Amino acid sequence: MQQHDVIGIGNAIVDIIGRCDDAFLARHGRSKGSMQLVDAAAVGALYDAMGPGVEISGGSVANTMVGIASLGGRAAFIGKTAQDQFGQVFGHDIRAAGVTFTTPPAAAGSEPTGRSLILVTPDGQRTMNTFLGVSPQLSDHEIDAELIGSAGIVYLEGYLFDRPEAKAAFRTAARIAVSAGRQVALSLSDAFCVNRHRDEFLDFIRSTVHILIANEAEIIALYQVASFEAAAALAQADSKLAALTRSEQGSVILSAGSAPIILPAAPVPAVIDTTGAGDLYAAGLLHGISKGLGLMTAGRLGSLAAAVIIGQIGARPAVSLAQRARAEGLLP
Repeated sequence: MQQHDVIGIGNAIVDIIGRCDDAFLARHGRSKGSMQLVDAAAVGALYDAMGPGVEISGGSVANTMVGIASLGGRAAFIGKTAQDQFGQVFGHDIRAAGVTFTTPPAAAGSEPTGRSLILVTPDGQRTMNTFLGVSPQLSDHEIDAELIGSAGIVYLEGYLFDRPEAKAAFRTAARIAVSAGRQVALSLSDAFCVNRHRDEFLDFIRSTVHILIANEAEIIALYQVASFEAAAALAQADSKLAALTRSEQGSVILSAGSAPIILPAAPVPAVIDTTGAGDLYAAGLLHGISKGLGLMTAGRLGSLAAAVIIGQIGARPAVSLAQRARAEGLLP
C-alpha cells in the first residue's frame, strides 16, 4: 500500500547560512552566485571566518521533501550522514519537518557529514561552498526497496552521478520504482553536473524518467544549443514530462503531444535569499502531480513555493505552504 506521495534520494547536507558583503567574497576568492565544491580544510576556514550562521538540514532534494511536507504531502528521504554532530542536526531537522528519514548513519571512522556554507549578500544572491563529506558514498545496499515501493514518485538528485557507488544506488532506486509501477523524477541539479554526465543523463531521461526538472542553464547545457527555445523543443521530444524554470521569467511545462504550459513567476515583495528556489518549485510541482491536481495547478504550486522561499532566509519554508496555497485557491 502506498504510504508516501514522494520519496527523494540525494545528498544529505547541513546548510550553514550566513550574511556577508561582496568584500568578504572577494577576500576569500568566491564568485558571487556560484556553487563550488570545496574540501574539508576550505570549508573549515570559511566557517571560522564567516559571521553568525543558521544551521539546518539541507541538500537540494532534501529541501524539496521538506517543501512537500509543508504542502501537506507525505514525503520521505534517503541520504547518507555520519555519526557526528552535523549528522544529528540533519536527522533531527528533517524528521521534525515531517519527512520520513530512516537511513542509518555511516560506520564510525567515515568521512564527516556533508555541509554547505551559504553566504548571502545584501542583494539576495547566495554563494554556496559545499563539502560533500560522506553524502555521495550512498550505495545500492542502502536503498530501502520497501520504502521506494511505498511512494507514488521517486525523485532523484543529479548530483549523485558524481560517484560510482551513488550512481549504482541511483539506478537501483529507479529500477525498483519502475518495477513497482511508480514514477521516476529527475533533477539535473547543476549545469556543471550536466556537463560531466551529459550522455548518461540523456540515456536515462529517454529510457526511464517520467518527470524531468531543470533550470534554463541546465537544459541548455544538456543539449548544447544556443537558446532556451531550442533546448525546450528537444526536451519535449525526449521526455514524457519536462518542467523547466527560468527564474523571474517563470517556468514552462512540456509534455509529448501537448501545447506548452507557460507559467509566470509568482510575485515576490522583496528578494531576500534565492537559496532553494528551484528545490521548492520542484516541491510544489511534484506535490501537485502526486495529488492529481493537473499540470497547470502543479506548476502554480511550484511557482508559489519558490516565491515564498525567495522572500526569506534559507531553503526551508518558515510558513505553512499548505496555508498559503489554500489562500491562493490551489489546494482544497
